Amino acid sequence: MKNITILPADTYIVVNKTVLHEEDRRILTLLYQPIIGYTAISLYFTLVDDLDTVNCTSNDLNHHHLMSSMQLRLEDIMIAREKLEATGLLKTYFKKGNVNNYVYLLYSPLSANDFFNHPILNVVLYNNIGKKEYDKRQEIFKIPRIRLTDYEDISCKFNEVFKCSNLKPFEVIEDIEKRTEAKIELNNIIDFNLLISSIPTGLVSNRCFNEETKSLINNLALIYDIDTERMSGLVRTSLNEKGLIDKALLRKNCRNYYRFDNVGALPTLVYQRQPEYLKKPSGDTSNWAKMVYTFENTSPFDYLKSKYKGAEPTKRDLQLIEELMIDQKLSAGVVNVLISYALKINNQKLNRNYLETIAGQWKRLNIETVEEAMRLTEKEYKKMKKIAQTSKPKKETKKKVTEEILPDWFNKELDTDNSNKEDNEELSKIIDSLV
Repeated sequence: MKNITILPADTYIVVNKTVLHEEDRRILTLLYQPIIGYTAISLYFTLVDDLDTVNCTSNDLNHHHLMSSMQLRLEDIMIAREKLEATGLLKTYFKKGNVNNYVYLLYSPLSANDFFNHPILNVVLYNNIGKKEYDKRQEIFKIPRIRLTDYEDISCKFNEVFKCSNLKPFEVIEDIEKRTEAKIELNNIIDFNLLISSIPTGLVSNRCFNEETKSLINNLALIYDIDTERMSGLVRTSLNEKGLIDKALLRKNCRNYYRFDNVGALPTLVYQRQPEYLKKPSGDTSNWAKMVYTFENTSPFDYLKSKYKGAEPTKRDLQLIEELMIDQKLSAGVVNVLISYALKINNQKLNRNYLETIAGQWKRLNIETVEEAMRLTEKEYKKMKKIAQTSKPKKETKKKVTEEILPDWFNKELDTDNSNKEDNEELSKIIDSLV
C-alpha cells in the first residue's frame, strides 16, 4: 500500500462491483467481523448506504462525511479501510489533485461455503472465536440434508418444455450487473521456481502446479508461516499416485506443522528451533560447543531426520515428539538432547514410556537450555550406573557394552579428537547444513 496522506476534504465515490444480498449481511457480521472487527464492517455498510438509488455508484462525497457518519477519527477509518482491502471486500483507486480523489469499489463477501473452505479466513476465524462459537456458526449456515436415494428425478429438461423458432440475432450486453465475490490478494510467499525445481520431475505431473494450486500453497504458506524449503517437503508428502497434490492432505499437513510450533494452537513444534534467549553465547570452538550449537540450531524434525540418514521420520516418531513438545512444552533444543540420549540408551529406539518419563522430570526441573539437559543426562546416568554397580557384580563385558552406547558428551573431553568418528562426521554434516 502506498503511503498517502488523506485529508477530510479529499473526495470519494463508491462503485458497486457486485450484487449484494441480505445473506451477505449475515456472512459479514458472523464470519468476517470476528476477523476484521466491528469498525471495518461498519465502514463497509456505510459505503453501501452511500450508493445511490440504482445501487451502482454514489455521488461525490468527502471523507468528512464519513467521519461525521461514523463518529470516528479519519485515522481509524483508514485502518478499517485497509482491513476491508486486505480481505478483498474493497479496492481503492487514487488520483492526485488539488483535492485528492478516491474511488472505492465494493465486492461481495465469499459465500459461507467458500469462506469455511478458505485456507486463510477459515483458520483465522477458528482461532479468533474458539471451537464452540465456530461450530455454532457452521450450524447456522448448514443446509439440511434430505435423503433422495428412494426417489426418482422426474424434472423436465429445457428442450422438453420449450421449442426455439424464428430467432433473431442480437448483441450481447456485457455491462450487466453481476455478483463478484471478494478475492484476497497476496504477495508471493513461496518461490515457486525453487519449489518446483526441488521436487524430482518423476514425482509430479505436468498439471500439478496450476494457478489454483499455487494460490492454495501461497495461502497456506502465509497462514502457517512456512518457507519455501519446508513447503517443498510438505508438498512431496501430499502427492497422490497421479502425481497431483491432494489439497485436503496438504492443508492437513500444513496445519499439523503449525500446531507443533504453536503448542497445539491453529494459525509444528517439532519444526521449531531453540529460542535465541536460551542459546549458548558464540565463541567456543570445542566439540562440546559444536554439539550444543547443533542441538540449538536444528529443529527436532531435522535432527530426527538426520538419524534416519536423510529419510523422512516415521509418523509414529513424529507424533511422539510432537506430543512431548505440546504436552510438556519443552524447548526444541532440549528435545533434541532427549532424542539423542534416548536413541543411544535404547538401541536407536524411541520408547514412548521412557521419553515421557524423562520429559516429565525435565519439565519439573525446569530444564530450558541445551547445556542443562546435557549436564543432567550425564549426571542421571552416572547415578544409575553407580546404583547398578553396588547391587550387581561388575562384569567387564557389560561395562564395555554400556560405554559404547553412551552419548557423545558422556565421560569424554569433547574438545579432543577422542570422540566417535562417525558421530563427528554426522555432526559436521548437520552443522554445515545450518550455515
